[in-house]
Amino acid sequence: MEIFQTIWTVITTQNEIALNIIGLLSCFVDTFVNMLLFTTVLNILTSKNHKIIYVIVMGIVAFTSRFFIPDPYATFVNLMLGILLIKLILKASWLKSIVSEFISVIVTILLELFLQKICLNILNISYESIMFIPIFRFVLSMIIYLCIYLLYRIIKYFKFNINLDSMTTKNKILFILNAILGIMVVATQIYLMAFYSSSTPIYITLATILSLLAYFLISIYSLLNATKLASTSQSLEEAQLYNKTLILLHDNMRGFKHDFNNIVQGIGGYIATNDMSGLKKYYSQLLKDCNRSNNLTALNPTLINNPAIYNILATKYHKADEIGVEINLNIFIDLNELEKCVKVYELTRIIGVLMDNAIEAAAECKDKNVQVSFRKETSRNRFIMIIENTYKNKDIDIDKIFEKDFSTKSKKTNSGIGLWEIRQILKKNNNLNLYTSKNDKYFSQQLEIYY
Repeated sequence: MEIFQTIWTVITTQNEIALNIIGLLSCFVDTFVNMLLFTTVLNILTSKNHKIIYVIVMGIVAFTSRFFIPDPYATFVNLMLGILLIKLILKASWLKSIVSEFISVIVTILLELFLQKICLNILNISYESIMFIPIFRFVLSMIIYLCIYLLYRIIKYFKFNINLDSMTTKNKILFILNAILGIMVVATQIYLMAFYSSSTPIYITLATILSLLAYFLISIYSLLNATKLASTSQSLEEAQLYNKTLILLHDNMRGFKHDFNNIVQGIGGYIATNDMSGLKKYYSQLLKDCNRSNNLTALNPTLINNPAIYNILATKYHKADEIGVEINLNIFIDLNELEKCVKVYELTRIIGVLMDNAIEAAAECKDKNVQVSFRKETSRNRFIMIIENTYKNKDIDIDKIFEKDFSTKSKKTNSGIGLWEIRQILKKNNNLNLYTSKNDKYFSQQLEIYY
């Protein structure tokens, strides 16, 4: 009984050791539940291992700073390091990292202030007891984390998230300005609530918190509507591209149907005269038109199931078609899987530059041909995209083409910046490699994406 009495005494009276133990536990639980919340809200895609590493590292950082850095500097350091760790470990953008930390801090503080107010006004538990008596501190912390976890489950159930990557530049600027304004408003309100905590009625505190939540919900709703409008515009553009593809395919099929009898008679003429060389030539010409129809069939958003990649491939295909360059597409993977390995806007930039270069080079040749393929090598944990094109300049130096301002074209028609930009993207992503090669017929770019 003495042991239980001792334990009870420790947790019901001010005890620094017990508070430190609770603080250590709280740092890891706080990091975990907030990570679940902001990764869901902001749709941050990362591996389970990266999440575990983030929780461990951030938990250690948060706990260590409590001993070596006095407040309020410790809070500021934790904020800055939190943003940096989200960026480095979870591989989020700077914007997502900043917003993630903002969400964590605001939700935690609002819940803490509200629950403290309940303790003070309803349960008659003083602020000093809440902060310095272990059992009150532990219970309050666990209730806060339970609320955050329930909020995460609700958000996940209703599939609510903010896709910052799909926002236009204008919407991102509005979002940042809104976040800055929100920080100022919340900081002011939190200060007033904390400073006048003992004298402010609970219904005033509740009204303030609900007002802040309403402000954020309305702001987020407006931004989501703007993002949805931008997404709808993109979908309309994709539909127009697909409609253009279907028109070309329909016209091509009509041509084949109209000329089918003539095509068969042509084949019969070569057979009747046993002209095999003529038949082979005739067949190769016929096959070229058949391949064009097959490629138009492949240019389908159902097969190319990533909207951003479909958009860039369809745009480049029709650009090439207008200048007589033939593009052969071979896609053997679910393109949405690539988003787990590389930011899609970076991938589309790479594809766009490589496709433009391939089309321009092929346009100078007699045989105007570009081969594009996507495949997966499970044994080596990677996806491969290969873009090959016929080319005229056999003396091109593949070691110099990635240098800034290097170009085989005149400065008026080509800035020489595209491949250099690709090199900068590769430097930022350790799981991306680009290999350039050439032979007598094809110039090849092979992008490897490891997962």
